[in-house]
Amino acid sequence: MPKSSGARLVDGPQPKHQQLRDQLVAMVVPGQAIPSERDLMTTYGVSRATVRRAIDGLVADGLLQRIQGLGTFAVRPRLETRLHLASFSQDMRRRGRNPSTRLLSLTLAEPPTEVAAALALGPEGKAWHLVRVRLADNEPVAHEDGWYPGDLLPELDRQDVAGGSLYEIFGTRYGLWVDHAEQTLWGESADASLARTLAAPQSTPLLVFRRVSRAGGRPIEYVVSRYRGDRYQVHMELSRDDLSPAEPTPKGSK
Repeated sequence: MPKSSGARLVDGPQPKHQQLRDQLVAMVVPGQAIPSERDLMTTYGVSRATVRRAIDGLVADGLLQRIQGLGTFAVRPRLETRLHLASFSQDMRRRGRNPSTRLLSLTLAEPPTEVAAALALGPEGKAWHLVRVRLADNEPVAHEDGWYPGDLLPELDRQDVAGGSLYEIFGTRYGLWVDHAEQTLWGESADASLARTLAAPQSTPLLVFRRVSRAGGRPIEYVVSRYRGDRYQVHMELSRDDLSPAEPTPKGSK
């Protein structure tokens, strides 16, 4: 791995752990080990907790991998296999964009019937209702309307839900790492209100994702995300690896 610039990190608009993440992303070389925790602490003048938080986030993103007895190594992002599990922040960083968030509201409320069923909530169960605008390089990209179980995520309103990855908060603060999700995609056009929120012309095409995510088998997220179709695209790789062999082409067919 290339040597770092040796610049000590200081408090600023970004927390130190995020600054360190950015430094590590800039220097990683697939297959090579990153510096040890002690070396990173000395080089950047940060605590062990800051180093571990930065590394844990990159491990969750799929950019780093810990190998017992050997160290922590840089790996290639597996976009096709992990993209559906990535948070917006993780997704944008992989695309080389700087993610940020504008928080619109966060309240503890009784969710709609469909949401309560998806989150396996009881008759009187409540969930956090989180509404955010997600930005890439300071440009609005998506509107997120999400619900999260109140009993699994106590005091979520005291966490920095506008300052970083929600999935990282789930993992580092609550020990709930998102490991499975089901997602449905459809298209819409932006109405006047949503267009204003996204700083887009009315009727802008939207890609709409409804996702139900789980952590350790427990449903933890029900979110509908509306992405500006002029600023976001989805890449998928298709193969026949899990399908039966192709049927032979009938004679006479072209």
